Amino acid sequence: MHADFATHPRTGRWGMSADANEAGANLPTLLVVDDDPAFCRIIKRAMEARGFAVRIAHDVERAIWMAEDDPPEYALVDLKMPNASGLTLVQRLKQIDSGTCVVVLTGYASIATAIEAIKSGATHYLAKPARTEEILAAFKRVEPKPEVAISEDPMRIGQLEWEHIQKVLLEYQGNISATAKALGMHRRTLQRKLSKRPAKQ
Repeated sequence: MHADFATHPRTGRWGMSADANEAGANLPTLLVVDDDPAFCRIIKRAMEARGFAVRIAHDVERAIWMAEDDPPEYALVDLKMPNASGLTLVQRLKQIDSGTCVVVLTGYASIATAIEAIKSGATHYLAKPARTEEILAAFKRVEPKPEVAISEDPMRIGQLEWEHIQKVLLEYQGNISATAKALGMHRRTLQRKLSKRPAKQ
């Protein structure tokens, strides 16, 4: 067991070494929920190498079914999922087992979504692409941050627009068409803006 990492609050377990795995140890469980099969394969290999028993789900409904059958100790959840939102899954995972440590991943990184993820029960929030070590460090946080730090410096116009778009996108649960309509812009225009996140100050 990695002594320098925090252990799971319910089971007291963390990732184990390959030797422990070969010895038939009961590994800590991780549920990865993302609709990108390639990403899931990469994360599965990386986390299994670090001593986790990994299960994969490509949609919220399947993930809920798997969690109800066997609640995971850790969960890595993409915010933007087909049909139901990843935030809905975070809430359901915490209802099933409040001890599950949940880290949210998304390509749409913003203050609005970060705050909403934490309010929904996530332990931490990471923007894609996230490295394996960043994910492990996020799981190390047993308790979520009570608040998301916001810079006192004024935002640039581009950043203000980005945050507003993210807020509306969150209200419409990631639906691009509905968000574009609410913002009064063409769908393709919105997609271009989402693909070009303004640089941090």
